[in-house]
Amino acid sequence: MRKLTWGIMLAAICLVPLQAVVADENRYEPAERGQDVQTVYITGLDRHDGHTYLTVDTIQWYEGEEANKIFREREQDPEMTEAPDGYYIVNDDVDLHTYELAPGAEVRMQYYNRTGDWSTADVSWNERIDAAKFAGLFTPQDAELMEGFPYHLTVKDGKIVKIVQQFVP
Repeated sequence: MRKLTWGIMLAAICLVPLQAVVADENRYEPAERGQDVQTVYITGLDRHDGHTYLTVDTIQWYEGEEANKIFREREQDPEMTEAPDGYYIVNDDVDLHTYELAPGAEVRMQYYNRTGDWSTADVSWNERIDAAKFAGLFTPQDAELMEGFPYHLTVKDGKIVKIVQQFVP
């Protein structure tokens, strides 16, 4: 009996790190950076000829110490020296672009209306949904809320191949 108990405890100890690694896949990660990645607000979604097009306004997204630095430069408020909630958005100019959403685009959401009732929405880090489901979230009643989030887009050959919704507290 004692060997069985130690065996169970040893197995449990060995599985704890595995659970932590699996759980890490569903945690917040800072925004991707790169020449193909741009951060935007979505200002419109149109469908025609069997294709989906997103119209977006490019913004600058900063987080962490970089957000604090830009915040101090731009706000110059002696009583506030750090960006509230750890991020700062700059959108000085309207910079609209329209891109086709690739049908197989990778989409990762943090927070959205999964049930039809926003009061039940909660955060689920980097939840994968398909491009068609993403486009379907822009209903007349939810479009304004969906457009209120920043998104990080990866654009290749004029098509959006990846969308990551940025959570904002």
